[in-house]
Amino acid sequence: QQKSSRLSAALFGEDCEISHDQVYELLKYAALGKCHNATQPSWCRIYHQSHLAGVVVIVLHEMSQLHFYKFYLQFKHLRKVFQHRFTLPPSSANFLANLYGEGANPKPQNNAQGLISTSSECIPKSSDLQCDPIIRKYGESKRGLTSYTLTLEELKKNDYPMKGSPGCKGYMYTDCDQERTDSSPLFGLDCEMCLTARGNEVTRVSLVNAQGQCLLNELVKPESTIVNYRTRYSGITRKMLLPVKTRLPDIQTRLKKILPHDAVLVGHSLNADLQALQMIHPSVIDTSLLFARNEGRRFKLKFLAKAVLGKEIQCEQKLGHDPAEDARAALELAQFFIEQGPAKVAELNLEMLLTTERLTELSQNKSALQTQGCRVQKQLNDPSHLSKPCFLDYLQVTGQKPLLLGRQEVDSSGLCQSNLSTSNKQILQRALEDVPLSTFSIIQFSLGPEYIASHLLAGFCEKVRSKLTDMLTIYAGPFEESFCLKSVKKEFGRCGPIRSLTVVTETYQPYVCIQYEVLEAAQLAVESLNGAEVAGSCIKVQRPVTAATLDCDVLIKELELDVENEGVIYVAGLKKSLTETDLQEEFSQLKDLEALFLPKDLQSGKHRNCCFLKFQKSQSAVDALEVINGWAARGSKLRSRNALASGHLWRWIWQMNHSSGKQGGNSLYEKMVPLPDSEQDLRKKVKKLDQHIKKLYRSLQNNTLCVVLFPGMN
Repeated sequence: QQKSSRLSAALFGEDCEISHDQVYELLKYAALGKCHNATQPSWCRIYHQSHLAGVVVIVLHEMSQLHFYKFYLQFKHLRKVFQHRFTLPPSSANFLANLYGEGANPKPQNNAQGLISTSSECIPKSSDLQCDPIIRKYGESKRGLTSYTLTLEELKKNDYPMKGSPGCKGYMYTDCDQERTDSSPLFGLDCEMCLTARGNEVTRVSLVNAQGQCLLNELVKPESTIVNYRTRYSGITRKMLLPVKTRLPDIQTRLKKILPHDAVLVGHSLNADLQALQMIHPSVIDTSLLFARNEGRRFKLKFLAKAVLGKEIQCEQKLGHDPAEDARAALELAQFFIEQGPAKVAELNLEMLLTTERLTELSQNKSALQTQGCRVQKQLNDPSHLSKPCFLDYLQVTGQKPLLLGRQEVDSSGLCQSNLSTSNKQILQRALEDVPLSTFSIIQFSLGPEYIASHLLAGFCEKVRSKLTDMLTIYAGPFEESFCLKSVKKEFGRCGPIRSLTVVTETYQPYVCIQYEVLEAAQLAVESLNGAEVAGSCIKVQRPVTAATLDCDVLIKELELDVENEGVIYVAGLKKSLTETDLQEEFSQLKDLEALFLPKDLQSGKHRNCCFLKFQKSQSAVDALEVINGWAARGSKLRSRNALASGHLWRWIWQMNHSSGKQGGNSLYEKMVPLPDSEQDLRKKVKKLDQHIKKLYRSLQNNTLCVVLFPGMN
C-alpha cells in the first residue's frame, strides 16, 4: 500500500488530559520531523511524518470546553470528524504566545545583534566545504546528469507516481523507457493547479526544452467543479477557462508524443506536478532535492533562481506564477549544477545568502528588526526560553513561510502583527485559498468581544452545570409507604456510582430522587428499570422535566454516536474490590478488547463500580454488549450499554459536579443572568463557526494533521 501519515493516540479515560507542552511537541514533530531536535511526541506517535501534506491549527478564540458542551448539538461537524479529544489544564504561561508569539511585546533595543550572531553561528564556513550537505551527498567532482536523477528509492520516498503503486491506478506512462546517458535531453516541466471538488487538478501545463524554448504552454479545464481558482498563485481566472476545451487526457497524449524515449524531466518538487498530471515518468531531476540542505529542508525555487541564476521570478507585481518561467528556471538550475559541479555550487554558500536575504528584508522595517532581535536575544540570555521559542520562529529558520490568519497575522517581514478587523467569513475565504499552499497554517476564528462579558461571565458555567445535573438525575416511584430504601439503593446502584439519594415526600406516595456520577448510569436506570418491580412496587423511572432536558433524548443519541465513543461500552455492577488486572482477566474472552478504563473518585482515589471497555472494532463492541447482557440474563449483576462519556467528558462532569459553583474564582457567574436574545445569537454564531470548520476541513489534502484549539480566556 502507498504510505500515508497516521496519528496514534490511544489515550483513554483519565489519560485524556494533556499539557500544553505535549501539544507543542506534537506540532513541532509534525511540522519539522527530526529537524531542530524534534522527536516523536512522548504521549502519541505519528507514523510516516515525511508523508504529511501539512499541519493546520484552528484556534477558536474566547471559546473553552464549556462552550463545546454548552453548544454540543451546534458543533455537529466538529464532534463527528475529530476522533481524538483532549482536555488542556489551565496554564500560567500563554500557550498561544509560545505557538505564534501572540501578546509578545518586548522592549525595543537599539540593534539586533542577538539575531545576527545566532544566524551566523548556524552558517558553515565557506572554506569548510566538507560539511556542506551538497558535498556530502555528491562529492566535489563534476558528474554527468545521470548521477543526479532520482533513484527508485528516492522516487518512492518523495511520493512520485510509480508503476504498480495502489494510488497510481489509471495513470498514464510516458513510455520513456530507453536507457539514459549523460547526453540524454533535459525538459523543464511545471504545472499550475486549482482546487476542485476532487482536490488539486491541473489548469495549466508548461514544458520547455534544453534551449529554454517553450514546447507546450496550455490551459486545461478540470473535469470536476472548481472550488477555488487560487488566482493569487496560479494566475488562473474563471474567465480564462471559459473557452478552454482541452482536458487532462489531451495534455497527457501531447506530452507523451513530445517527449523522446530517453527524456529526463526537470522540475522543482516535480512529484506534485506528475501526481496532478496523473503521469508516470521514470527519470527525474528534482531541483528541490538537488540543491540539498541539512535535515531534509528545501530551498524555494524563487530563492534559488535569484541566488544561483541572478533571475527574479514569481514577482509580486504579476498575477500568479508563470509555469513556463518556473519550468525554465528549474531547468537552468539543473544545467548550472551539472556544468559547474557540486563544489562550485557549495562555494555559493546558499545558507549564508538565504540568511542575508532575510536580514535584509527585516532591516527594511526597523521596528520589525528590533522586535525580532529582542525575541532572539531574550532566548539567548534566558536559558529557560531556549527550549521553547515561538513556534513560528522554528519554521522561519527552516525556510518555510507559515500561514497565520485571523486575530494575529504574519506580515511581509515575517513578524506577527495584530489584525482585529477581519471577519470570520473573510478569514475562511483566505484560508480556503492559502492553506493548501502552506505546510503549516494557523487559522484563528473569534466569537467577538461582545460575547465575552454577556456570556462567559454571565452564568454560563452555572447553566451547563444545571443541565448536567438534570441529565444525571432520575426520579423513581411510586413506592409503598414502608418501602425498603436499602434495596432501592442496591438495585439502582447496579447501574453505576450514585452521588446522592433522597426520598421525595411531597407526593401522595413516596418517590426517590437519585443523582448519578456518570451519564451512562442514569441512562441505564431509565432504560432497564422503568416499569420494573423494585422494593415490591412496579415503578416508573424518568428524568426531571425542565427546559434544559427537553432535548435530552437528542443529546443522548448524539453522544452515543460521537466518534469518541465509537467501539466503547460502559459496564456497571462491578465489585469494588476488583482491580484492573482482575477485570482484564474477567473480560479477556471478549474479542478485540483494546483497553479498559476504571474510573476513580478524583478526591479519594477509590475506583467506582463501573468501567469502560474499548474495542478495536465497532462490531466487536456490539458483540460484547450481547455477551455481557447474556450474562445478566443468567443471573450476573453486570449491566452494560453504549458509552456516552468515556473520555475527558467523564472527568469534566466530575469536576463540574464537585466544584463550588464558581469558575476561576469569579463571582460574576452567580450574579449575572445571560440575555435570551444574546444566547440565541451566540447559538447561531457557533453553528456558523462549525460550518466554517467543515468547509476548511473538506478543502484539506489527504494526510493533513488538523488540530482545533479551544484556548479559553486564560
